[in-house]
Amino acid sequence: MSLKQRYRETIQPKLLKDLSLSNIHEVPKVVKVTVNRGLGEAAQNAKSLEASVNELAQITGQKVVVTRAKKAIAGFKIRQGMPIGCAVTLRGERMYAFLERLINLALPRIRDFRGVSPKSFDGRGNYTLGVREQIIFPEISFDKIDAIRGMDITIVTTARTDEEGRALLREMGMPFRSN
Repeated sequence: MSLKQRYRETIQPKLLKDLSLSNIHEVPKVVKVTVNRGLGEAAQNAKSLEASVNELAQITGQKVVVTRAKKAIAGFKIRQGMPIGCAVTLRGERMYAFLERLINLALPRIRDFRGVSPKSFDGRGNYTLGVREQIIFPEISFDKIDAIRGMDITIVTTARTDEEGRALLREMGMPFRSN
């Protein structure tokens, strides 16, 4: 059973009861997942940007957008308009497929993994998770990477509070640390 199907059939009714909500439309749901990677070295090394774009495209299965500097910062040798990162926004079926792979395959492959922090919510029910190395994703071949780079994954939900967001992600299977 896919994550989307499981959400509709079991998670949504359970959250409706657990959060004591009156309407099915009040139940929090995942709106989008953004995966982004900042590349400071892209200003000097164009190959790192190209490699990052390819890796994120492999991981997410979607075209990657290159992010550019909004203003010049002399101390970092960055001029306005220079490519300094890449990002992907996932919605719909691809979002659920990515979340399922992240929760069931990628996160358990992290070395010394004890769970993700339950405190990384933003106050409005959205969750951000930093991944230190891209090799935890099964799509990435260890032999083909040139450097280990991390990425940020933000899960945007319709939850109004962090507690609602935490309940939603816990039901979806997100392995939160207990301490």
